[in-house]
Amino acid sequence: MAFLTKLSKISPLARVCLSRCMSHVPENTVYGGPTPQTADRRVTLNQLKQKYKKGEPITVVTAYDYPSAVHLDIAGIDICLVGDSASMVVHGHDTTLLISLEEMLVHCRAVARGAKRPLLVGDLPFGTYETSTSQAVDTAVKVLREGGMDAIKLEGGSPSRITAAKAIVEAGIAVIGHVGLTPQAISVLGGFRPQGKNVSSAIKVVETAMALQEAGCFSVVLECVPAPVAAAATSALRIPTIGIGAGPFCSGQVNFGLLISLPL
Repeated sequence: MAFLTKLSKISPLARVCLSRCMSHVPENTVYGGPTPQTADRRVTLNQLKQKYKKGEPITVVTAYDYPSAVHLDIAGIDICLVGDSASMVVHGHDTTLLISLEEMLVHCRAVARGAKRPLLVGDLPFGTYETSTSQAVDTAVKVLREGGMDAIKLEGGSPSRITAAKAIVEAGIAVIGHVGLTPQAISVLGGFRPQGKNVSSAIKVVETAMALQEAGCFSVVLECVPAPVAAAATSALRIPTIGIGAGPFCSGQVNFGLLISLPL
């Protein structure tokens, strides 16, 4: 009792220091659960639109597992992308083509458990949305319902991809488009090659981005295109552009996160 009486009289600062020394109190690490940088709830499309209107950069980082997602949460990142690049980064494949929907869902669920603040976006993997609009919608629904994502991203700007994007949006699912270098199309592109390097290719990048906007996409990723082309697309669009190796003129940038297997 004497100990408890003395404990009740110590200063708040001493109380905090003492609590940190007690072994049964978990440290603020991935094992203690995420602590977001702000008390805000999940980032919404309206918040992203406000940042875009104000000219504030939109932050996007990839994550494939729970520990990485926790760190993104703490950092206050706007968008967390669970990319099909996990095929290469995590599973060791040479391309993004070999990851399955089931494998993507495992990554999505792990990230969803760790990142409570960013808008969560899951890639539609190759072979899961090209056959028909109904297949595309079914896959997108699964990524949200079973993967815990808030939105999806799909690659390409062919008429069938534009139609798929529109169908998914009409089903009530937010979509990010992706033009320029689209890794799922490397068989047609002849490898991981920059796009938009000549006039016709540059025009195609901008026109495709505009078509995705008209289909209802809330943002478009521009990958591996020259900075002037990205600037032209950003100027032409009324939605944010997110750059991957596309220069400094996009509305935001994708940064590729590291896999974290141990607490930092």
